Amino acid sequence: MTAPSGFTPDTAAPPAGQGGAAPRAATAPAPDPAEQRRRDRRSRRYRWDVRWSPYAFVAPFFVFFAAFGLFPLLYTGWASLHQVELTNPTHMEWAGWHNFSRLWEDEFFWKALRNTFTIGVISTVPQLMMALGIAHLLNYRLRASMFFRVAILTPYATSVAAATLVFALLFGHDYGMVNWSLGLVGLDGIDWQNGTWTSQIAVSTIVIWRWTGYNALIYLAAMQAVPNDLYESAALDGASRWKQFLHVTVPSLRPTILFTVVVSTIGATQLFGEPLLFNTAGTATGGADHQYQTLGLYMYEQGWVNLHLGRASAIAWTMFLILLLIAAANALFARRLRKSQ
Repeated sequence: MTAPSGFTPDTAAPPAGQGGAAPRAATAPAPDPAEQRRRDRRSRRYRWDVRWSPYAFVAPFFVFFAAFGLFPLLYTGWASLHQVELTNPTHMEWAGWHNFSRLWEDEFFWKALRNTFTIGVISTVPQLMMALGIAHLLNYRLRASMFFRVAILTPYATSVAAATLVFALLFGHDYGMVNWSLGLVGLDGIDWQNGTWTSQIAVSTIVIWRWTGYNALIYLAAMQAVPNDLYESAALDGASRWKQFLHVTVPSLRPTILFTVVVSTIGATQLFGEPLLFNTAGTATGGADHQYQTLGLYMYEQGWVNLHLGRASAIAWTMFLILLLIAAANALFARRLRKSQ
């Protein structure tokens, strides 16, 4: 086939280059070695930052816990197996389980344990019941509700020492306001500090006064999380406010109530400041007959009054084991509670 007339084939020479090939594209210049090293260092620091920063943020807690929590716990456990006195704490004589076995034969230890239990019951049960009632009242629309919420929290913010000293004056035998009030209604004054039950009731009153508002706010927060549909359904069925409280509010607060019971029980086991300062004589015996001496106060008496650090350490570890039993009972009860729902 011949080319059409007037057509000139493209016979132009290929572009100049070696062997007639097209010229290569310009290559990127090689990176500066110093700049590349800086980029590598920045990339490495970024990877380290992403990986280790969370641990660095939480490290202060673990450092302080190891210094002021774990080490004293382990050292106390080691000291409980030795005979060691506060006058010479570096001199230890191996005693094995003697400090623990001695507690089984110590009548003051068992008395302190009974006092701790009775004061815990007397203070915890009324406290939580009052807190539940106060929270129920605050859960409704009230005028100046914020003022009442702050007011009930004020006792919790008060110093233990200040509150206990004031209550010691209120329960005074001769010039106390409580006995003065009893006299107005024709009743004889009570020797609050020297009686067994009266002194425990007085100490429990301090605990109730300080912690009722705190637990009330916890209950109030839990009540506000209960859906309003439940109350509306109960109201449509003709349930009064009291029945709504019993059949709607209380069942919805079971986990919160369990939490406050456990926390209050732990606090009662560690009760120390109130019985110590309630004794106007300034001793750690919890009264002339040890009638309101708790485990915490008994531990303080053994370690810092009688100077027996080994015995005090054994009491401290016994209290720790009691708290572990309470925690185990709480976990078991909470598991059964979840299965029943």
